Amino acid sequence: MSNTEETRKTAMETLALHAGHQPDNDTLSRAVPIYQTTSYVFRDPEHAADLFALRDFGNIYTRLMNPTTDALEKRLAAMHGATGCVATASGMAAITYTILNITSSGQNIVAGSNLYGGTVTLFTHTLRRLGIEVRLVDSSDPANFEKEIDDKTRLLYTESIGNPRCNVDDIDGIAEVAHKYKLPFVLDNTVSPPPLFNPFDHGADIAVYSLTKLIGGHGTSVGGAVVEKGDFDWTAKNKFPEITEPDPSYHGVNFWEAFGNHSEAVAPGLAFVLKLRTGLLRDMGGCLSPFNAQQILLGVETLPMRAKQHCANAQKVAEFLARHECISWVNYAGLPDHPDHERASRLFRHGPGAVFGMGIKGGTEAGKKFIRSVQLCSHLANILDAKSLVIHPASTTHQQLSEEEQKQAGVTPDLIRISVGLEAVEDITADLDQALRKALSDDSG
Repeated sequence: MSNTEETRKTAMETLALHAGHQPDNDTLSRAVPIYQTTSYVFRDPEHAADLFALRDFGNIYTRLMNPTTDALEKRLAAMHGATGCVATASGMAAITYTILNITSSGQNIVAGSNLYGGTVTLFTHTLRRLGIEVRLVDSSDPANFEKEIDDKTRLLYTESIGNPRCNVDDIDGIAEVAHKYKLPFVLDNTVSPPPLFNPFDHGADIAVYSLTKLIGGHGTSVGGAVVEKGDFDWTAKNKFPEITEPDPSYHGVNFWEAFGNHSEAVAPGLAFVLKLRTGLLRDMGGCLSPFNAQQILLGVETLPMRAKQHCANAQKVAEFLARHECISWVNYAGLPDHPDHERASRLFRHGPGAVFGMGIKGGTEAGKKFIRSVQLCSHLANILDAKSLVIHPASTTHQQLSEEEQKQAGVTPDLIRISVGLEAVEDITADLDQALRKALSDDSG
């Protein structure tokens, strides 16, 4: 077959604009409509029965499925080269449902310790109340994960770039450990979605996202997503009866037989996300609203361009801060002195995200004064908005953690976290410069 006859792979920029949607027959709307409805008319009793029995795919109730949300889910799956996706009300809902989908009381997961503070709290307190143990390890060495695996372990979990430590771990190595023990590898890829990084190219089986951040991109809508690669063998060692045995909560359906990654399946490669949709999303109800889905879809359309520009701006801002007299350190894997710089350069060809930390001389008090002095940058608890954002994690996002937990997460009293936006770099650096100088000036006003 000649090169011209080979099937050409659709570009990321095109998928971000078109995947998952065709103009509907009724209106021919080019933009994805907001289907603001709770429920849907069945064609006849047989159609209704087929939908409830999963013999046919379609809309029953918006808690389970909505055409606007469906377009978003299909688009995210296509951009990952994945089989399926479930959108949720938030990133924390996506993480929680992913774990609860295959983990029960008396079992455990092994996770890297360099995680977002809210995730650490979920893992160390809320899941513990449910009888699920989370074993946090130093993720810099895949062997640390292996040491904590036992016959009750259900999955391995970490973040593509630690927040806020900015570590870039041996993701391929962690995946190898997971697969050695026939366990799925779950990666929170919120800060580096495609085109920055595709976790499925490096061994991940499930990706979780806060769509609130870079994917939505404009700070308007909270949402989350669980994306399934689709080729994990859930039958290995008979570890996952939730998927491979009849489900009594859904009239005995066997998700592996019906939706596993084998040729006889009705819809191959969807076993995990369909189990999540028909179980946890149905029972706990943390669905994404169609309005938020449409807002996030608008963000997805420009994601490839925005993501690259965020990274380009972050690199320049990090280099500026590394030279600044008021800064004692900058922790960005795009800088040559970062311990993970070489690995980050290999994994993230456009740059290792746009969120990093800096240490301000003068510690906590100087940090507070800096926060009060910024004019262009916004002081708020979010990351990867189109606008540049700053925060003092020790007193805000990570304050619920103990001193030891903060230390493990890379949160120090002098840490300022910056999320570099899409403003002109010279305007970002000018604002940072004036705020830093005020923070370390003798003028207490």
